[in-house]
Amino acid sequence: MFTSFSTALSALNATSTAIDVVGNNLANLNSPGFKTSQVIFRDLVTQSLGAGLGETQVGFGTGVPLTVRQFTQGAIQTTSGLLDAAIQGDGFFVINDASGNTLYTRAGNFQTDKDGNLLTDTGNWVQGWTTIDPTTGNVDTNGPIGKIVVPVGSLKAPTATTDFSVDLNLDSSAAADATSAFSTPITVYDSLGTSHVLTLNFQKTGAGQWSYQVDVPGAEVSGGTPGTPFPISGASGTLTFDSSGQLTDPAAGSKISFSITGLADGASDMSMSWDPYTSAGAARITQFGETSASSASAQNGSSAAELVHVGLSDGGQILAQYSNGDQVMVGQVALASIRNPDTLIASGNNNFQLSARTAIPAIGEPGTGGRGTIAGGSIEASTVDIAREFTNLIVYQRGYEANSRVVTTADTLSQDTINLIH
Repeated sequence: MFTSFSTALSALNATSTAIDVVGNNLANLNSPGFKTSQVIFRDLVTQSLGAGLGETQVGFGTGVPLTVRQFTQGAIQTTSGLLDAAIQGDGFFVINDASGNTLYTRAGNFQTDKDGNLLTDTGNWVQGWTTIDPTTGNVDTNGPIGKIVVPVGSLKAPTATTDFSVDLNLDSSAAADATSAFSTPITVYDSLGTSHVLTLNFQKTGAGQWSYQVDVPGAEVSGGTPGTPFPISGASGTLTFDSSGQLTDPAAGSKISFSITGLADGASDMSMSWDPYTSAGAARITQFGETSASSASAQNGSSAAELVHVGLSDGGQILAQYSNGDQVMVGQVALASIRNPDTLIASGNNNFQLSARTAIPAIGEPGTGGRGTIAGGSIEASTVDIAREFTNLIVYQRGYEANSRVVTTADTLSQDTINLIH
């Protein structure tokens, strides 16, 4: 009979722990990336009474309940934070604390410090890659991960134009004289970021034949006259079209190359290539029976520009946008895949650390190797279900009350037993 004391007390202790877990879940109802914990009760070994095993079995109560964290997907909520990120699927953000310890989190409310380090809202360093591959211009994700440092208040150096193209049509019905003259401008940039407006001049010289000459304003080069176009040496020639209005000379794959020397602003001489064909070999210049007109132009230079803002895009890429419209990839957030995340130990601040039973994390890019994807400008909400937690709270409360009745009943019986000797 008197084992009922310890049995009921074990139940009170277990139920109290379960209520603590429910309280913690409800307390983190609004914690980004929080994963709810589930309580699993278990009975203690039973005692068999009587000659036959199992005829009468009396248990010794319940053991300390197991707490299992449920790593289910939380709702993705759109935010206004430029650096916020949410994981859709499996995986964890990798972070380092002030002591250099590696931790893992699903909370992606990131920010930067005065030095441009990408941090969690609790000051831990977000890990990823920032080394740029000079061949592709993208972030090299083959090396080890480290702190992500984004440019803060920096000025982007100018890029001199080396290639340009113009899409246009020249009127095949035009007369082969000065009345056919057609010009179109294109803006290019030198090594100092100064813009120069080149003028491409065309005139029909015969059936399927057009001459061209590229000019630069005279005031912008030595030897030029202000207010007068200065013909660029080597930037002239003839375009030839076939009976279908398609460009035949220069041939596909050929570029028109020339240089601009003696720039008045002291910039380096410009060496440029004008490509009259697309990368697929289609002519950008045609001669059809329509009014001469340009439809598009492109060039690969840019002026100096100030950093406007830095944001985290879908896929975990850190993009820097500059005042000239350029967008440059400056970092890539890493994700860690853990096969048995339920063995992780919560360390506070929405972070987890590895336990002795946790599998070695596999770190890589989002969307690879079974890792989930990253949604920029979003946060993963807590997985706490308030209705379920309230239901559990009622059940545990009733369980606690029931076991307290066992204690009082056992106490009454013990008093009756003591009173038998009187």
